[in-house]
Amino acid sequence: MTDLELTVHAAVEAGKLLKQHFGDEAAVDEATHHDIKLALDKESQNLIEGILLGARPDDAFYGEEGIGGNAESNRQWIVDPIDGTVNFYYGIPHFCVSIALRVDGDVVLGVIHDPIIGETWTVEKGSQPQLNGKPIACSKREKLEECAVFVGCGKDEEALKVGLERFRKASLRARKMRMMGSAALGLAYIASGRLDAYVESRISLWDIAAGKLLVEAAGGKVTLQENPGSTDSWAIVATNGLIPIEEIL
Repeated sequence: MTDLELTVHAAVEAGKLLKQHFGDEAAVDEATHHDIKLALDKESQNLIEGILLGARPDDAFYGEEGIGGNAESNRQWIVDPIDGTVNFYYGIPHFCVSIALRVDGDVVLGVIHDPIIGETWTVEKGSQPQLNGKPIACSKREKLEECAVFVGCGKDEEALKVGLERFRKASLRARKMRMMGSAALGLAYIASGRLDAYVESRISLWDIAAGKLLVEAAGGKVTLQENPGSTDSWAIVATNGLIPIEEIL
């Protein structure tokens, strides 16, 4: 089984678990003002880790719910077992499984799976990205007035302040604004031409690793700026590569 086949298998199996429990009363492990952690997050990650490291036992594993495998390996799986946990918890059918493979510090493969709609995005570095086996590309829209823009607001006070101001500025220019609750799906939607831009001032690596590769392979542009003092926390600007996004930043 190739790395891509293995990744799709792990994502789909985790998706089956999430779909099976969607709509059930979910056990909460941790709740804060702006976020929530479910027992199902860990269950989904454990399932993915078992599949990936069962087939690639010498690899490293880096997930939102913890790390595992061989920390010395040059191959590292980067996993978000439920991207959009709050959506899942409230019964909003907009969440996904995101898995990327990083080799020698470079992300070379990504899979994003939406179990509710049944959509699976796949990409390998140097190859055309696909949605359910069909090639995809970013939109060709060039004017903000024609675009749909996704702005994330983060969870801390400063990130919220920046995000809300960007939302205000973009609302005056873009055709439509969205706050969707899943960074990975937002990036997958840009790669598919459904959205034109995504901006957030604080997001974690596991949320965006697979999606960044998807957008870039689909002809878009992704800029990351590391947040000082936070491990693998980034500010992200992702676009179709054509619109003047600096006008709303």
